[in-house]
Amino acid sequence: MTVFHFFNCAILTFGPHAVYYSATPLSEYDTLGTSIKAAVVYLATALVKLICLATFLKVSESDSFDPYQELLKALIGFIDVAGLYFALAQLTHRNISQNHKFQAVGLGWAFADSVLHRLAPLWVGARGLEFTWDYILQGLEANANLVLSISLAALGSLMWLRKNKPKTLIPIIYLCAGIVATMPSITSYLRRGLGWHFPKVVGFELFTSLVMAFISWQLFSACQRPSM
Repeated sequence: MTVFHFFNCAILTFGPHAVYYSATPLSEYDTLGTSIKAAVVYLATALVKLICLATFLKVSESDSFDPYQELLKALIGFIDVAGLYFALAQLTHRNISQNHKFQAVGLGWAFADSVLHRLAPLWVGARGLEFTWDYILQGLEANANLVLSISLAALGSLMWLRKNKPKTLIPIIYLCAGIVATMPSITSYLRRGLGWHFPKVVGFELFTSLVMAFISWQLFSACQRPSM
């Protein structure tokens, strides 16, 4: 039963990434190499972030919300944006469209994040003797992160790769990208500052991911329309 629970949680956590790749044109255009490159960039970015967190953040003895520490975490979190820029604009990709490129990069980015942060807790905890909903919630959180990563990649594609975008949409694009990039700090505030429980935080992440996906899709569609 414990192994069955582990496999259920693992499929919920990592399965949507495979489904997204196979159910979209990404598999037809063979963008797996782009996703792998993005995953490698994510791992390098995570290493840089870890070094910065270990260097500049102090170890807190309590679990209370520290505004200064969380602000510093948010600033360090923008290293992800720099890594995403490198993955989108600097890596050599196959001759694929901008639409497929940001999806492949976002997919590889989200998959690497799930492997790095959720595989070990699943392997250690989900095989325990006592059933808990925490690992199912972690799987749902991974799905929200997948949507947010693809949304951030779409916004980054508009910021860095598309030159002829309407000027009125530029502030909205940067605002939405900033919100998505600071989501870890927002959820940390909800947990530590407001005392939200994990299921409520995951529900917020799922709702926010759908909202940001819709806004990103609308912005991307608006920027693809020919200018009058």
